[in-house]
Amino acid sequence: MTTPPFEIRPSVIKGDPADTYLHWTKEIMRLESVNPKVLLDFSAARDGILCGIEEVKALLGNVLPSSENDSDSEVEVWGLEEGEEFKAGEPILRIICNYASVALYETSICGILSSCIAWATAAKECVDAAENTAAIISHGARHIHPNVAHLLDYASVIGGCSSVSTNLGSKTAGRSPVGNMPHSLPLIFGNTVDAAVAFDKHLGVEVQRIVVVDTFHDEAEESLNVAEVLRDKLRGVRLDTPIERGGVTPTMVLEVRNKLDQMNFQHVEIYVSGGFNPEKIKQFTDLNIPVHGYLVGSYISSASPNDVRADLLEIEDKIVSKRGRLPGRLASPRLERLI
Repeated sequence: MTTPPFEIRPSVIKGDPADTYLHWTKEIMRLESVNPKVLLDFSAARDGILCGIEEVKALLGNVLPSSENDSDSEVEVWGLEEGEEFKAGEPILRIICNYASVALYETSICGILSSCIAWATAAKECVDAAENTAAIISHGARHIHPNVAHLLDYASVIGGCSSVSTNLGSKTAGRSPVGNMPHSLPLIFGNTVDAAVAFDKHLGVEVQRIVVVDTFHDEAEESLNVAEVLRDKLRGVRLDTPIERGGVTPTMVLEVRNKLDQMNFQHVEIYVSGGFNPEKIKQFTDLNIPVHGYLVGSYISSASPNDVRADLLEIEDKIVSKRGRLPGRLASPRLERLI
């Protein structure tokens, strides 16, 4: 996947999101004319899938001094690659520079990595549960603030999702968006078939014809009705039965599949959504339920941040640490030079 050009907001470059005490610290250092070279190691509290390192690299590229502009500045940035698995406590990012150059960005770096790692790791759990039998599609944008929804989508793809549901997220992740139709379209048209016909009539061929089939009637019945009209143009159907009716079940999927096959619609794929998580996906996988794709939303979007901490372990090449931390840089042969 091509690395997207992450937009670093001016407020982040100014250090506005930084914890206030970091501003105080930098000001005290300025007034005391103190600015030593330091080594900061970043690590996470739990095992996970690394994500956010490319955005952090973009941030640091905007704020750290370069040797071309400041011959006295010694800057090194080392990190694991996007998408790599790591262990709790393992260094995932190392920054060596004068402290004032990085002081106001510790908060943002920790926040970027904590959130993106959590989303990527949750996506990977869903992908693993499917065991390569079906695609996992990120569908969590509606469960998160729009300012970061595209980053959720990007992290989901880093974690193994085949695609995402939003335009901006798909652009960031370098994938074509996967969609179908909201329940509002059949409700507005009064029936699913008319909605499917309009969907097919007005959208370009680049849009996959995937129709939601649980709005008015039995899922198998609506699937057959739509298939009879769209025929070979129908890519798939989506089952999104609400929890009030028991949600999507293995038996329901098998019934829809069997009835489609009986009517020679073997090409029609089945997508499912609504409360899917690794446990439920694994249940379907173990039963060999014929699902082509799982649309996963809140399990990924609501993943608890994997707390990332920054430890100052060297000052002017002298080993230091606060109590409880091992002093000095940890052995980390997997780190690669980023800057």
